[in-house]
Amino acid sequence: MAAVWSFCTTLTVVLLLSCVPPALGKKKLYIGALFPMSGGWPGGQACLPAAQMAMDLVNNRSDILPDYELELIYYDSLCDPGEATKLLYDLLYTEPIKIVLMPGCSSVSTLVAEAARMWNLIVLSYGSSSPALSNRQRFPTFFRTHPSATLHNPTRVQLFQKWKWTKIATIQQTTEVFTSTLDDLEERVKEAGIEISVRQSFLTDPAVAVKNLKRQDARIIVGLFYETEARKVFCEVYKEKLFGKKYVWFLIGWYADNWFKIKDPAINCTVEQMTEAVQGHVTTEIVMLNPETVRGASNLTSQEFLEQLMSKLGGKNPEETGGFQEAPLAYDAVWALALALNKTVGPLKAKGYRLEDFNYNNREITAEIYRALNTSSFEGVSGHVVFDAQGSRMAWTLIEQLQDGSYKKIGYYDSTKGNLSWYGNDKWIGAGPPADQTVVIEEFRYLSQKLFVSVSVFACLGILLGIVCLTFNIYNSNVRYIQNSQPYLNNMTAVGCMMALAAVFPLGIDGLHVHRRQFPVVCQFRLWLLGLGFSLAYGSMFTKIWWVHTVFTKKDEKKDRRKHLEPWKLYATVGVLLGIDVLSLMIWQIVDPLHITVEKFTREDPKGDLDVLIQPLLEHCSSEKMNTWLGVVYGYKGLLLLLGIFLAYETKSISTEKINDHRAVGMAIYNVAVLCMITAPVTMILSSQQDASFAFASLAIVFSVYITLVVLFVPKMRRLITRGEWQSDAQETMKTGSSTNNNDEEKSRQLERENKELQKIIQEKEERVSELRNQLSERQALRSRRRASTITTNQNHSNTPLSPSVTPARWPRPRIPRPTLDPALSTSPPTFSNSNLYQADSKLNRNNCHTSRLQMLYK
Repeated sequence: MAAVWSFCTTLTVVLLLSCVPPALGKKKLYIGALFPMSGGWPGGQACLPAAQMAMDLVNNRSDILPDYELELIYYDSLCDPGEATKLLYDLLYTEPIKIVLMPGCSSVSTLVAEAARMWNLIVLSYGSSSPALSNRQRFPTFFRTHPSATLHNPTRVQLFQKWKWTKIATIQQTTEVFTSTLDDLEERVKEAGIEISVRQSFLTDPAVAVKNLKRQDARIIVGLFYETEARKVFCEVYKEKLFGKKYVWFLIGWYADNWFKIKDPAINCTVEQMTEAVQGHVTTEIVMLNPETVRGASNLTSQEFLEQLMSKLGGKNPEETGGFQEAPLAYDAVWALALALNKTVGPLKAKGYRLEDFNYNNREITAEIYRALNTSSFEGVSGHVVFDAQGSRMAWTLIEQLQDGSYKKIGYYDSTKGNLSWYGNDKWIGAGPPADQTVVIEEFRYLSQKLFVSVSVFACLGILLGIVCLTFNIYNSNVRYIQNSQPYLNNMTAVGCMMALAAVFPLGIDGLHVHRRQFPVVCQFRLWLLGLGFSLAYGSMFTKIWWVHTVFTKKDEKKDRRKHLEPWKLYATVGVLLGIDVLSLMIWQIVDPLHITVEKFTREDPKGDLDVLIQPLLEHCSSEKMNTWLGVVYGYKGLLLLLGIFLAYETKSISTEKINDHRAVGMAIYNVAVLCMITAPVTMILSSQQDASFAFASLAIVFSVYITLVVLFVPKMRRLITRGEWQSDAQETMKTGSSTNNNDEEKSRQLERENKELQKIIQEKEERVSELRNQLSERQALRSRRRASTITTNQNHSNTPLSPSVTPARWPRPRIPRPTLDPALSTSPPTFSNSNLYQADSKLNRNNCHTSRLQMLYK
């Protein structure tokens, strides 16, 4: 019985096995794939073998698609959209029908996914990272096992915040994948309070873009470009020296590990130069290999997968094989597709469809495959595979850094939970992470303290001199010589000079001495002390010279210039000038008060190898309409100075006892005017040079004050000391009841009167001489007519001839009688006598002035 039972069992098994169709009898499902074996991303070199490995395992599994066999029809897209267009046409219009399309790089996937909906095809990409592919309206049937490139951005922002960077720069290749990634990054960093200060792009040649990064002081740079362009970029980086301890580059992590060592005819940099340029850069890379030792849907661990892949590659160097890092994604893409198709068998059968019934017009089968992929969830060799609502893979991010020529893992980031796993083995060329920009140290420029102290000493001595002069003037105010110099005006001059000197101290006070809150008060002190000091000192001198010019240059000669001088008019003039200044300063202070402003200069490099710049700053006293106010004040003061110079020149030869020092006042006005007119524009030009501006302004004040005090007061002191007039003046007043008449002013006044009298006499004499000359000419003419008439009469009535020696032509001059005349002439009638002529001559001689006397008169 046992033998029979054994035979029956064996027969049953044989019959059952004979009923199972062989593998060659399975229905084939065709997958159209595009693997870039070269180009910008030659990912097909490793991804194609990985996909074929997955196909073999799926086809050998009896629990997955037992009635079907997957077959891969693939072409080399060169990662070129133009080439991919041609290949897509071949895939669609060449038998057999493809149930799914599997493109690789993003530019090709964009083209394929946008066209696939027209043929009701599902697109499953294994190597596309473009954020643009997450647009469900544009790509309604697109899925990918490669996470979107935007998944790098949360990791980058997390690293920026960890290393306290608030300013970054970007450089990208002008393709859609990198442009959309950068747009997403810009939104994220803006939310995090981080600024993208420089944004550069290039198409094929990155030289200009890299130079712009260097010129704009980019330090933390995010680079978005393919591997071949990365070599071009870092060759230019080496040339521009845009690497080292001051710089950090963030790159995409899916390049080959030795991408910078691969010989590229498109660049002219050596491997050593490239290695030096890329040292220390950081990569963010989607976790494409499960770090945990778990067996997923394929029943392989990640390490076992790598071993089989290495065997499939035939011993090729993984670092030189494009797409080696993305190979697990291609492997899991095939498994995701197989599991999704397996999931659709039941629902399709319920609807009366089979997978082999798929055609480009059947939307029901496409919809079932879409639902199956959208709900996929399994463990793959790349980690947990799940798709979001946009069809993108959700995964962790690996953070690596190139240290000594090889990549080192320094952390992981889970963007779904915001969790950063940090190893703490990051390595920097300098002491730590570099600054995100050149550290700018603000440094205020302050006045040289040696200069301030030196000028302050001179100002103090000047104030002391002013006190001495003021004391001298007040003490000797009863001395007539001092009284005649209007001592109250001189007192005002001394006080004004001391106020001007006191302004030197707030001019030299800056942020080194007072806090910025108190600095506006210092500004107001400067303005008021200078304004009022000028008004008192210059205004009192201007008043003196104005009065002298008004009184002594009038055309009315009958004006009595000896009338009493009313001092209140002089004080009123000074008061008006002072009032104008006070009113203008009050309006200025109320309407547009002074406040502190900070001037910035060109940044300077400090001494030593420090990654900092010095930003020099200088504090100024200013207001909103500073130039307008200065124009008004300088215009008014300038006109006053010019008028003072004119009046001093006009009155330089005038002497008056009422103001006996007006010549000294004129000299002081010349001095003040010249110094002020030079100092005002020069200090405005030198306002950015604190030492030069202070030295020029303060020394001008000191010199003008010194000269004014010396010119006005020292001669008075000398006169009183040498002549002792403070004693003799009182004694002479008691004896004579008047002051001395022998002083210089009295002599000058007397000489002036005598000079005017002599001028009048000379004018009268000249008129008299002219009159006499006219009379003489008339008489000589009359005499000549009479002589001619007499000669004619004698020739008619007398035969007596005249002596030959006496002829009309040689008639003797009236004033010189000839000694020998013919006797016959004695009988001539009286009418021929010259006695009248001689009498006229005598009269002329009596009334006329001798030449010597005329000369004396003119003298």
